[in-house]
Amino acid sequence: MEMGRLVYEGKAKSLYEHPEEDDLLVMEFRDDITAFDMEKVDRVEGKGVCNCLISARLFEVLEDEGVPTHYVDLVDERRMVVERLDMFKLEVICRNIATGSLVKRLPFEEGEELDPPIVEFDYKSDEYGDPMVNMDHIRALGLASEDEVERMRELTLRVNEVLSEFLEERGIILVDFKLEFGVNPDGEIVVGDEISPDTCRFWDAETRESLDKDIFREDKGDVLAGYLEAARRILEGDEEKLAMLPG
Repeated sequence: MEMGRLVYEGKAKSLYEHPEEDDLLVMEFRDDITAFDMEKVDRVEGKGVCNCLISARLFEVLEDEGVPTHYVDLVDERRMVVERLDMFKLEVICRNIATGSLVKRLPFEEGEELDPPIVEFDYKSDEYGDPMVNMDHIRALGLASEDEVERMRELTLRVNEVLSEFLEERGIILVDFKLEFGVNPDGEIVVGDEISPDTCRFWDAETRESLDKDIFREDKGDVLAGYLEAARRILEGDEEKLAMLPG
């Protein structure tokens, strides 16, 4: 597929116009990897392929369970067709186990299970460091209505339910994850962006070793090996996608 004009370039993905449909975009996953607000930057050859294939599979799982996403189809190992969304400038974080920034901000114990899970909203802004916001902030900044926030929260918890079960069957604990949402051409709020080791914490269920970007953040070892292990488990049974993995 030939891609059209570059629409947006983020830290690890690029969005292009679809060659035929105005309401669709082509999302390309690059090998760039960043942490700590771009203080740590590198390239990991093959990482973009893992993220693309994992995201495609998890979007398919969600769609099968009635969770609306922007995913349309996989183009190749690095690119997928997605709906063009009017994105909310919010990140929605769901936490099942206390770790990362949560234990630095609040008196939770590292590894503490959170039941029910905690849902947080962050203002998506590199300039302000993606600060956590409440409904009053969201309303004052005009980021979303109360009904829209409630819908995003509802969908986030449903995503957590579906993916936690799916991943548990593959020996992976879904520790926490970040979602982004947008409104599609039909006016429906749907899950956008990606669902991958870049945006989730995946722990091996037996060893609790990281299979995600914490390997890069905390210099825990071979980043690609961790992403590949997560990918092989998540893509189990999908021979077409497994064949696209690097190596």
